[in-house]
Amino acid sequence: MGHNHSHDHSHHTSNTRVLSVSFILIFTFMIVEAIGGFLTNSLALLSDAGHMLSDAAALGLSLLAFKVGEKKATQDKTYGYRRFEIIAAFINGITLIAISIYIFYEAFHRFSDPPTVSASMMIIAFIGLVVNIIVAWMLMRGDSKENLNIRSALLHVFGDLLGSVGALIAGILIFLFNWNVADPIASVIVACLIIISGFRITKDAIHILMEGKPDHINMDNIIENLSRLDGVKDVHDLHVWSITSEFPAMSCHVIVDDTVDRDRLLQKINEILKVNFNISHCTIQMEGLNASIHNESDYCD
Repeated sequence: MGHNHSHDHSHHTSNTRVLSVSFILIFTFMIVEAIGGFLTNSLALLSDAGHMLSDAAALGLSLLAFKVGEKKATQDKTYGYRRFEIIAAFINGITLIAISIYIFYEAFHRFSDPPTVSASMMIIAFIGLVVNIIVAWMLMRGDSKENLNIRSALLHVFGDLLGSVGALIAGILIFLFNWNVADPIASVIVACLIIISGFRITKDAIHILMEGKPDHINMDNIIENLSRLDGVKDVHDLHVWSITSEFPAMSCHVIVDDTVDRDRLLQKINEILKVNFNISHCTIQMEGLNASIHNESDYCD
């Protein structure tokens, strides 16, 4: 049996730093916006402050997930705590869906009684837009494409960013043309975009929690690559899953010729999996031609 395992903590540290700064920016402006809402007696600003509170909570949860994920593996948690990042992404995805449903609910009532938007409110909304753009830019510089936890936090910020854009556009239309219905229309458009993102994040998180195969890996290609090696007679009981969005893992049984150098073959298998499929954590069980310890039914195409 062979086992290869490697981790790259540089992205982890970078993501933690980005989330920390983003959390501070969002949380600070949330307080400013809440104070502005109280001083101007603006329900719209207070509502937007509540939305930014959900962003701060999402960023805080994602930051907590990275901090928890840094804990070392134990005898009880042999893979460590990095799976908590996926749990955080799942919670953030569900939260995005809940926020969207609430926006739909509020928009429905505003169609019958559209609110007015004052110039002072639009100024604060514009500052909020700038803050969200800065935070979104920071998160996109992180590992948003590969890390589901970062991507879920980014989508929260994008949702608030789009909300600020919608509020500004609606405010301009109302200010220039007295078209008050623009506010709920903008809210519905933003809610549609947020709920789509929420479903995607939740679906991806559930896929990983259910030990689903990473999208970029083709099972048949793995079997084909390993079967080409000299001495390999068959590959079966192949399983590929993810511990987190950046940590694919694999296990399989390989039937080999009795005369093959198993150590050398194992080295070649690990190299192929790392170079061709970006799998660095793999467990390979080698069996002779006469072995009968495998179970064909465990592998599913």
